[in-house]
Amino acid sequence: MNHLHRELAPIDGAAWEEIDREARRTLHRTLAGRQLVDFSGPHGWSYSCVGSGRTKPLPEPLPGARAAAREVRALIELTVPFRMARAELDAIARGAKDADLTPVTHAARTAALAEDRLVFNGFGAAGVRGICEAGAGQALTLTDDYEKYPKVVASALTWLRHHGIDGPYAIALGPRCYQGLTETVNRGGYPIIDLVKQQLDGRIVWAPAVDGAVVLSTRGGDFELIVGQDFSIGYASHDAGHVDLYVQETITFAVYTPEAAVPLAYETAEKRSS
Repeated sequence: MNHLHRELAPIDGAAWEEIDREARRTLHRTLAGRQLVDFSGPHGWSYSCVGSGRTKPLPEPLPGARAAAREVRALIELTVPFRMARAELDAIARGAKDADLTPVTHAARTAALAEDRLVFNGFGAAGVRGICEAGAGQALTLTDDYEKYPKVVASALTWLRHHGIDGPYAIALGPRCYQGLTETVNRGGYPIIDLVKQQLDGRIVWAPAVDGAVVLSTRGGDFELIVGQDFSIGYASHDAGHVDLYVQETITFAVYTPEAAVPLAYETAEKRSS
């Protein structure tokens, strides 16, 4: 038995397999950050922090002795609870192919979005900077005129090259951007999203946690997602009608080169009125 307590759940092997399979499908479909940044791990449940390589001076413990605290980045526990009806779990055990796994899908999607929000937007309460937050100083403005999008992407790529950031390059597109680009064609009938793909050698990633988009280098060494326990499903409790479960992971994120990404942000009402 481990901290997930799966052995205590009134769930048989077939049902666990279905739950895990549905969670994996949803995570694979939703996660974007892992496709674009360096990945370290999984290091295990007991892995609690990662060193930054820096120290913070401390008062002398006694005359002639110096002291410094090593700075560390603590991992964050992300947990998303969900509830499964025992009737559906029993149906899976009897061979049902149409069991309602909606709670698993919703929980896995929420967990994936939480990770990607941390990667792209940061998490100030935990001292984590995200890619878009760190690169806010070089952000470019978007509008709903998607025919201008290739020019904005070209400007972002020019900025990266001018600042010595090598490729390959990619773009993470939020839902609004992705839909706008896929629906828009230029006067010649050519899909705008294909013009963007040509600039990035086809490296376009759908990123539902992103508001706008971000052009970044995927050369490595600029951004790192550090994972202790990777996404896992654990057992919390049960009663006569339901089983309470949860999706959990432990992670942190580090931006080493803020200049390696150019966020593309939609124009706000304040900017339009000024």
